[in-house]
Amino acid sequence: MILTHLTIDNFKNIARADIDFSPKMNCLLGNNGMGKSNLLDALFYLSFCKSFSGLPDSRLIRRDEQFMMIKGLYNRRGVDEEIQTGFAPGRRKSFKRKGKEYKRLSEHIGAFPLVMVAPQDIDLVNGISEGRRAFIDRIISQSDPTYLASLIRFNGLLEQRNRMLRDKVNDPTLFEAVELPMAADITYITRARSRWIEQFTPVFNRYYASISGDGAEQVAVGYLSTFTDSGADPYDQLGAARAHDLISGHTSVGIHRDDLSMTIDTMPLRRTASQGQTKTFVIAMRLAQYDFLRESTGLRPLLLLDDIFDKLDAGRVERIVSLTAGQNFGQIFITDTNRDHLDSIMSHSPTRYSLWHVDNGNFTLSASN
Repeated sequence: MILTHLTIDNFKNIARADIDFSPKMNCLLGNNGMGKSNLLDALFYLSFCKSFSGLPDSRLIRRDEQFMMIKGLYNRRGVDEEIQTGFAPGRRKSFKRKGKEYKRLSEHIGAFPLVMVAPQDIDLVNGISEGRRAFIDRIISQSDPTYLASLIRFNGLLEQRNRMLRDKVNDPTLFEAVELPMAADITYITRARSRWIEQFTPVFNRYYASISGDGAEQVAVGYLSTFTDSGADPYDQLGAARAHDLISGHTSVGIHRDDLSMTIDTMPLRRTASQGQTKTFVIAMRLAQYDFLRESTGLRPLLLLDDIFDKLDAGRVERIVSLTAGQNFGQIFITDTNRDHLDSIMSHSPTRYSLWHVDNGNFTLSASN
């Protein structure tokens, strides 16, 4: 899958952009705050119907403007397809594929797969479990529409059960009516996450070893779930926890409490790893995510590398460039403030590339082959 052309109007600090991309390597050079990451966020928006930053749509509109619009022309399985989205305050967000409006935005997720590697990824290690669950869910949802539907349904039922708990509802029949479908979704989601971690782990280990250049470091990612660890029936567990949950006012068991364990040499990563090791760990996770999506969707996702070379030694940078320039990866977008980094990337790349200079939301092509 290739993004051939992008048009942006009034997205964040980008007033207008009209860009043709290289089918392989696209480099964006500029100082911080100039709009490099905002362009990547526009690409993310076209794949996920929302901003990578988590900002609401109303805050994505350029200051003093009344609307924002993003349009991408893709070549997908040899067919040209246009995705267009727009938003204005007081109006429903528009999201169209080939000119046809989606009935539900969830129908779009996974059709144009994308993997983004960004400085915020450090939160996968140091942040709360919610971010790690979102990492899992975003991967699986792009390849399994049933998973996404189960996740959306579970979150709605969870909200309903929590509301009943806060209101001190004491009718077992009402709780059972909610807990039975919750249990079915818990079973499906837990099994999907367990299958995912089995596929993900060996690929992740391979990428970590390739980037670090040191096979002596033993790293691991594990899936932590009450249900897989205990073999307990979700419906029985929800029922057994009901008395406790009525006191606390929230649901204490469920896939909303799952987590990932991350270790290096059997020790927790966040406590023992250096900055370089931690960054290598999360980049390896993202590249393994790419492999999973490529295999499960039959498409090469877009790969977005946002200012990832800070705190990495020259050897690790060179190995990342060598990996991503290979045949396993498709179209790549890289941002950096350092021209030397990007010149090195392009000099080592045997494939086509384009380099843009970014200044205050303006994109000027300065090199290509």
